[in-house]
Amino acid sequence: MKFKMTMLTMTACFLSIAAASVQAQTRNACAPRETVVKRLADKYGETRQSLGLGANNTVIEVFASPETGSWTITSTAATGVTCLVASGQAFEAVMDALPVAGTDI
Repeated sequence: MKFKMTMLTMTACFLSIAAASVQAQTRNACAPRETVVKRLADKYGETRQSLGLGANNTVIEVFASPETGSWTITSTAATGVTCLVASGQAFEAVMDALPVAGTDI
């Protein structure tokens, strides 16, 4: 019984620490839009490449640096808070043509 209580307590502690860590990471990944855009430009040389309207009227933007290939996708809420969604390397701008109607090409 004592072993089970110890394991239960340890599990609860671990889950509390993990939850706090996730909250801290989430807070660090969001900031006012002006702050995020400035940091992407200053630190990574990224500028906005495209944008669209997402769920719940969020603005989804892709920032990238054609010189370095780095890219970042952000989501901005109506409140003006911008959160980082994803980032990576090897950005490449492409403009695929729409297929001709009625063909498989």
